[in-house]
Amino acid sequence: MKIKKDFPLKFKLLIYYIVSIFYMETLLRIATIGSLFSPGLFFTLIFGISFSIIIYTISNLFENTTKYVLSLSFLLILTIVFSSQLVYFKIFKTFYTIYSAGNAGQILEFWKEAIDGIKSNILYIVLIFIPLASFLFKGKKIIFPKRVKKKEIFILLVSIIIFHAIGLAGIYTSGKDINSPYSVYFNMNYPDFSVDNLGLITYMRLDIKRQIIGWTPKLEDEVPVDYTDQIPYDHKDSDNIEKPVEYNIMDIDFHKLMDNENSEDIKMIHKYFKNINPTEKNQYTGKYKDYNLILITAEGFSHLAIDKDITPTLYKMVHEGYNFTNFYTPLWGVSTSDGEYVANTSLIPKSGVWSFKQSSKNYMPFSMGNQLKSLGYTTKAYHNHTYTFYGRDLSHPNMGYDYKGLGNGLNVKATWPESDVEMMELTIPEYIKNQPFHAYYMTVSGHMLYTFEGNYIAHKNRDLVKNLKYSENVKAYLATQIELDKALEYLLDELDRSGIANRTLIALSADHYPYGLEVEEMEELANKTIDTNFELYKNAFILYTKDMEPEVIDKPASSLDIIPTISNLMGLEYDSRLLMGRDIFANEEPLVIFANRSFITDKGRYNTQTKTYTPNKGFKNDEEYIQRISNIVNNKFFYSTKILDTDYYSKVFK
Repeated sequence: MKIKKDFPLKFKLLIYYIVSIFYMETLLRIATIGSLFSPGLFFTLIFGISFSIIIYTISNLFENTTKYVLSLSFLLILTIVFSSQLVYFKIFKTFYTIYSAGNAGQILEFWKEAIDGIKSNILYIVLIFIPLASFLFKGKKIIFPKRVKKKEIFILLVSIIIFHAIGLAGIYTSGKDINSPYSVYFNMNYPDFSVDNLGLITYMRLDIKRQIIGWTPKLEDEVPVDYTDQIPYDHKDSDNIEKPVEYNIMDIDFHKLMDNENSEDIKMIHKYFKNINPTEKNQYTGKYKDYNLILITAEGFSHLAIDKDITPTLYKMVHEGYNFTNFYTPLWGVSTSDGEYVANTSLIPKSGVWSFKQSSKNYMPFSMGNQLKSLGYTTKAYHNHTYTFYGRDLSHPNMGYDYKGLGNGLNVKATWPESDVEMMELTIPEYIKNQPFHAYYMTVSGHMLYTFEGNYIAHKNRDLVKNLKYSENVKAYLATQIELDKALEYLLDELDRSGIANRTLIALSADHYPYGLEVEEMEELANKTIDTNFELYKNAFILYTKDMEPEVIDKPASSLDIIPTISNLMGLEYDSRLLMGRDIFANEEPLVIFANRSFITDKGRYNTQTKTYTPNKGFKNDEEYIQRISNIVNNKFFYSTKILDTDYYSKVFK
């Protein structure tokens, strides 16, 4: 009778763990991804039970006060993790990885944003703290003071295995679609999908494991094949071609590379790129050969900020240059750094790490810095915030630049954020007389928070937007973009004054859309409803030089296409097969890829979250086409990671 009486008391703490974890998982879902009633809720519960049994078993290795303190510590850690993930998601629109948490010293520079995130989500945070607060007051009544018996520990260990096996069985039977529980558990690392399909606890468990073992994404096929559905370039029928077709390729003998390679992994990569169809040279090839180049990644820039009266220089550059009306800057896992990485490498970032920082260990021949430095260009790079942030002190010199930032030779006034105008004033004299030159800028004036109180640049330009008919946050955002516009005005004036404006190509794109604004505020700026899977990421890509012939390009394109496009325009020798983007001006099938593996082509768009394909006018829903493009997308994710993880370019060009 005594055993039966004690039995429910012994396991009251386990029930408390299970309920508390599932409660916090549910709150996080409601506050972030919003998909409460989804198949992922089952896996969240099952894996949550398994995890609860683990920490319950550990707690019960001790007695009395030690057990209470240990139990309280577990709940405290869980509360901090769930709360911090909620705030991080609200700021950066994704969940943090263990790698990012390990670099928390840099992330803490966003303490103002963090405080704002806490304030605006205080209700959810208070609710997340309820299990911890309840345990503080009633925990000693919940725990059974003595240890559980060895026989009961054995039962607990078996239970852990059983619940974990149930979860895995469900995963194996859930299908292998791009965003399925199977895919995110075994083959890919996309935080939003992982939390939606598996829950935060399982996502973080997998992330920790992957960081330890050095995991890379997987393809479902054992031997990856060429899914491009294109004829290799050297097999094309040229009977009806008057002029021999030239391609943007380099002299790479993939057969020889494979014969001399011992690593099966590297051989697989060689085989893949050997079969990729390169882009043809075209009427734009070499159009800006020997020009100076200024390449800019603009913090938080959006095409919605381009206005004839508010930002006249941006308006001029768009409408007097190449006007890309169907351009996108997808948001990747490490927001600014990943956006910068894509625009500078034409590679998709590896989820779970800071890819740009990781690339500093690799040979990166296709960055504009390295390409142009090898041709005798003066190559400079600048960032008007802390020079070490996101490891730019490592990545940017590796990209071929003499790099300066705040704290490393660029003495802009240390405000938050710093001035793009001041950066231009200080840096242009360093290269403008040293032609040919290439300058790369990562700006910061457009950074959130978009308020007049906590943003120096917004406050600085407040009078210029005070009469606009927008909400305060939208006006503050536009005030930051005015600073970028002024910086570009100064740049154009200096190029004019030096007589080289018509020999200098300027390329500008965003790192990401201004996610410091809520979707409703973006819609206010756009004056229409915005689709959050595609249109939210629509943006502008500026390519401009003085006195050029303006041109409108409505072909779908993205920041992945920047490096191959500029390389072709400048007539550089590069290999289009080894990049994930394509020269926008090439006669190739366009492809815009998003972080969740949705895509846009000239025929339509596929949403992986809803699993729906919307064909463009004149095209039909074609399952084979959807699968073919999905395979291409998966390959690009996979081989981008392989290039980063294996230092692949050094294997090709050694």
